Amino acid sequence: MQLVVEQLETKIGKKDIVKNISLLVKNQKFVGLIGPNGCGKSTLLKSIYKSILPHKGSVHLDDMDLLHAPQKKISQQLGVVGQFNEMNFDLTVHQMVLLGRTPHKKLLEVDNQADMDIVEEALRRTNLLEYKDRSYLSLSGGEKQRTILARTIAQQPQFMILDEPTNHLDIRYQLEILQCVKELNIGVLAALHDLEMAAEYCDYIYAIHDGTIYAEGTPDEVLTPATISKLYQIKCRTYTNPVTNQLGFVYQI
Repeated sequence: MQLVVEQLETKIGKKDIVKNISLLVKNQKFVGLIGPNGCGKSTLLKSIYKSILPHKGSVHLDDMDLLHAPQKKISQQLGVVGQFNEMNFDLTVHQMVLLGRTPHKKLLEVDNQADMDIVEEALRRTNLLEYKDRSYLSLSGGEKQRTILARTIAQQPQFMILDEPTNHLDIRYQLEILQCVKELNIGVLAALHDLEMAAEYCDYIYAIHDGTIYAEGTPDEVLTPATISKLYQIKCRTYTNPVTNQLGFVYQI
């Protein structure tokens, strides 16, 4: 599925946060959003999936108008993984992941064996099978994030939005989550904090500065010393890792 965002504008109070942004995520591509804290990345994503209603613009997932379609219909095609997943009530990991089947169920329809098989596969993909009977509230931050990812995988979305899903996680969980998403072979739009992760996993990158698109292109085209200096107000030197052949970064304040 292809995501098309056109001339999106979002205000919070009287402040313009997202300013006339247009972007494209082609079928099965992993597209990243980078930029400093407060630049508008999260607000842009929330505007796309209607957590915040934009004041202007359009958002389409193929022929579906995301700003006007029923939420249940949207949830059958679009999954969202955010960075904050705290809750005040407790479920087991299995019960949490099973909630991902809700968009595909009719009112009062019971879960069947097909649903259980989908949940089992989602737990397997996220390495959570041995955690399925654990209390969600007892999990570490990385384990909770993998549970939310498993729940989203159980939705069987054709497109996924990630809002800094690896923020505050150690390197192992960062790699596990992004690799798992990459292997789904669906369209992804992800706000990413770590530039090396963006360089490794993204097919295309939009650099956001003060609510607008400052630069766009492949990782090699966008992740340059000049762009990084503009976005983050730091000096940066890039290099190619001889082992992984990926971009690396050396920073200086």
